[in-house]
Amino acid sequence: MPSSCKEIRTPTSPPLPPSPRHCHCHPPLHTASFKQQAQELTNPHSPAPPGAALAECLQESECVMVQRHSAADCLRSPLAETLPLKCQQLKKGFGECRRGMIDMRKRFRGNQPVTFKALQDTNGEEGRGYQLYAGRSAFAGAGGRRTDGNEPEPVDWREAENERYRQQQQQQQQQQQQAAAAATEKKA
Repeated sequence: MPSSCKEIRTPTSPPLPPSPRHCHCHPPLHTASFKQQAQELTNPHSPAPPGAALAECLQESECVMVQRHSAADCLRSPLAETLPLKCQQLKKGFGECRRGMIDMRKRFRGNQPVTFKALQDTNGEEGRGYQLYAGRSAFAGAGGRRTDGNEPEPVDWREAENERYRQQQQQQQQQQQQAAAAATEKKA
């Protein structure tokens, strides 16, 4: 399975120009002189077109060479299962590459391994704020609340309200009792 779009774009040998596949009367044009012409036509400094490795794999496959199907037909459902495993993997990788699904990690991080110094530089202490992908950590500035697992369970707000209500009731009862005691003392 290709691990990056670059592997899909680079064939093992130079890409061949398209040959006429619409007419079945022409013999296959895979000769040494044809490959030399293809090498002269392609500029080695220009990037290979996307899917060049897939195109080469298809041209060398039995589906195109022996059964004389077009490359587009070989990529469709009934014939795609007869392709060699390498072509099937390149086909899948090329589709993912076009959708931008290959190796998002490498896009942000590069190929350098994460070192302890890089971890320390992220948050200044033990690399707590390290984030593997792009950008800063979500909790880099806030620090976050550290827990060790032995914290008491937070009090439910309903229970806190009930406790406050009970205290208010007790205070009112005490005030009423004091008022009643003061009233009985005045009478006596």
